[in-house]
Amino acid sequence: MREDKNSVDVLDKSFSIDEEISQLTKLRTEPSENLRKTTFPRQKLPIPIVRMLFGREAMGRFTIADCSHAVGRYLPVNGPWSIDSMDSRAYVSQFSDDGSLLVAGFQGSNIRVYDVENQWKVRKNILARSLHWTITDTSLSPNKRLLAYASMSATVHIVDVGSATTESHANVTEIHDGLDFSAVGDENAFGIFSVKFSSDGRELIAGSSYDSIHIYDLEANRLKSRFEAHLYDVNTVTFADETGNVIYSGGDDSICKVWDRRCSNSDSKAAGALSGHIEGITYIDSRGDGRYFISNGKDQTIKLWDVRKMTSKPEYFKRKGSYWDYRNMAYPSKARNLKHPRDQSIATYRGHRVLCTLIRCHFSPAHNTGQKYIYTGSHDGCVYIYEVITGAQVAKLDLRGSTVRDCSWHPYYPILVSSSWDCIVARWEFPGTDSNPISTKKRKLRR
Repeated sequence: MREDKNSVDVLDKSFSIDEEISQLTKLRTEPSENLRKTTFPRQKLPIPIVRMLFGREAMGRFTIADCSHAVGRYLPVNGPWSIDSMDSRAYVSQFSDDGSLLVAGFQGSNIRVYDVENQWKVRKNILARSLHWTITDTSLSPNKRLLAYASMSATVHIVDVGSATTESHANVTEIHDGLDFSAVGDENAFGIFSVKFSSDGRELIAGSSYDSIHIYDLEANRLKSRFEAHLYDVNTVTFADETGNVIYSGGDDSICKVWDRRCSNSDSKAAGALSGHIEGITYIDSRGDGRYFISNGKDQTIKLWDVRKMTSKPEYFKRKGSYWDYRNMAYPSKARNLKHPRDQSIATYRGHRVLCTLIRCHFSPAHNTGQKYIYTGSHDGCVYIYEVITGAQVAKLDLRGSTVRDCSWHPYYPILVSSSWDCIVARWEFPGTDSNPISTKKRKLRR
């Protein structure tokens, strides 16, 4: 049911995908056999909601796949409505795992934590400490008690977001503990692009401009490990699943790497590498099953990977042509259809623009969509939603403004939030509840 003007169906005729991930996605998003039998076996998909409810009366509770089949068709395409507007660029926007909180980070030292279930009211207004350039990333602990934030420095700060104080000004109204992620010999020219809590809340991992991955032991309060992971900046790191044993990383060398911490030499040698991007990687999101993940690249593509296809050595590929800097130049038109000669990805998604900043992509939530979609911010001021199996662009959410760096889909409801360089944190919904969409007059960047 994609009837909004923001809903489109643009199919890439050259798209192909591995059969296994296609079947796994269908298992999560297509109705169960019992539901099919109780709602006319020959009924074409999708099954109408009324018939699904009729079938539930006969069969009992819906399975998770049944729920995804029902809810996943309702895309959050109506909007945008403003959650907040500041006087500096919005870089980060992420829901907590349970969807009760939203964290947004801005270039001008502010991080705000919103109470989603209380009309998006600000629960915590954080004024960052020792900010260098911008808030590059934030991570909320699994128990939602602590928030880690990073910038272009070697220090990651920790804030108690569970305290009663609303205004959290670093070392004025509250203590912001500083964790030193630098190692012996590191220079001052140091920045952290990505930071993540482990699922047990005991560790933080980070990727840095020192071409390295850093692992911090929060219980021992010390840097546990730092090792060179890529040839250039490590723009993104994440855990493969809840065990915390495997880490994925991506860097400006255009390579995705897999690190297995169960191996004795994991700090010096990757378990494997995956090649396919022809420009640097801006973000990686794991499907959470320890097998599949996606990456956003400066080659203007999202790629889907299967770690079982990794090799021991990366296949570096240097694009021929004139100098190009993604921060202030358009992507060369001749390079748009260029492919890595040994591309190991199992699918490629095109249409969005990755320029100026480390734009992020994500799988849609497992609970309400069965991870049926991939969505991403874009330099053209839009959020793009692609269907995993077909590669089709099923929605384009146009803010008609500046670069959308990050976006987040609510884990249970058809709500999507975006953070953009025109200083706005906006929300999209199905069907949408407010009558006051963002005015285009408010979109101009205030410097």
